[in-house]
Amino acid sequence: MGTVKTVGIVGGGIGGVALAVSLLQRGIAVQLFERADKFGEVGAGIQMTPNAVKVIKAVGLYDQIIARGFLPNAVVGRNWKTGKENFRIPLKDSCETLYDAPYIHIHRAELHSLFADTLPAEICHFGKACTGVRQDADSATAIFADGTEFTADLIVGADGVRSIVRADLFGPQEPRFTGHMCYRAVVPVGGVVDYVSPDSVFWMGPNGHVVTYYVNGGKAVNIVAVSETAEWVEESWNSRSSREEMLASFPGWHPNLQKLFSQVDEVYRWGLFDRDPMPTWTKGRVTLLGDSAHPMLPFLSQGAAMAIEDGYVLASAVALHTNDLPAALAAYEAERRPRTSRVQLEARERGRTYHLPTPWQQFKRDFDYRMRAIFSPRTTGIKTDWVYEYDARRFGAHAPRMETAS
Repeated sequence: MGTVKTVGIVGGGIGGVALAVSLLQRGIAVQLFERADKFGEVGAGIQMTPNAVKVIKAVGLYDQIIARGFLPNAVVGRNWKTGKENFRIPLKDSCETLYDAPYIHIHRAELHSLFADTLPAEICHFGKACTGVRQDADSATAIFADGTEFTADLIVGADGVRSIVRADLFGPQEPRFTGHMCYRAVVPVGGVVDYVSPDSVFWMGPNGHVVTYYVNGGKAVNIVAVSETAEWVEESWNSRSSREEMLASFPGWHPNLQKLFSQVDEVYRWGLFDRDPMPTWTKGRVTLLGDSAHPMLPFLSQGAAMAIEDGYVLASAVALHTNDLPAALAAYEAERRPRTSRVQLEARERGRTYHLPTPWQQFKRDFDYRMRAIFSPRTTGIKTDWVYEYDARRFGAHAPRMETAS
């Protein structure tokens, strides 16, 4: 199937732009197609765990993320009502020693722009809604609603949980509504305040949980509040909710949360949808990346991180096997599918353990957290050592690279 000289990316979200940066640094020509009229990300925070920050280091964007981000002291688990601390995993003083990268909170739009701002304008195409792909032995073509097409050696579908590229390759398969509804809001506070600790805090309660953490260099607090519902909720980042609705979904929760929620001006909500891991992401000269391949619930904070890892590994695989596309895509999947499948399933399980409905179930879970915290603080609570230790750079250690982005 020949040499890979050009790659077309369908989708300009975090995974798409991260892949584009990694490909360009490997000297591989790329064109990126985004359905929106311009780059843009919803106004929400995101947690960049050490495994993803290692890739950001590798592509030369570490100083920028440090300048824009906020480094939390710890991951902390608290009781939804009393605020009692059930576990604490130190971050700021230990992450770089343990994992060769820190744990960073950042606004989603700022993370996206880290990658997007390094891309040459001439490779970015907007208003390009993909309607399908076709391919033969020598090339693959992305087809767009405006009647245009783009032909390359490889087409990558990075177009999200309802991926058109995925549907064209493997048939339409509706994602499953999980019964979880998520509220998101960003509250300007001007700096660290006494009712929100400078940590990544998981408040675990009956049939729901809340995560709070600082973004915008500590000038705002991001809220992710998940509750269970019997009613179907649309999957849209732009669906407006209200302060009153969010407060009503968490009655009796800790006064610090009530105080924070009462300051919300804009709040969005959407339903959380899930898919099972796929047996393959590739057909011929077309493959998938990020949510197109492995959409996952946000309970391990790994959706964007997995897409960033995917992009780096795929670029490395193509560079290592430039003259053998099947070998490159096989290496990409062999490296990535086992890991992303485990993260998908582990995130799904967290949706159960975070939301235990009865006081007895919660007591047993929290007692286990406290006991493990005594003997192994690093692995207590959300047990994510195996996530953070992963280093995508090892896969690409022998791939040729061009100058790093600046």
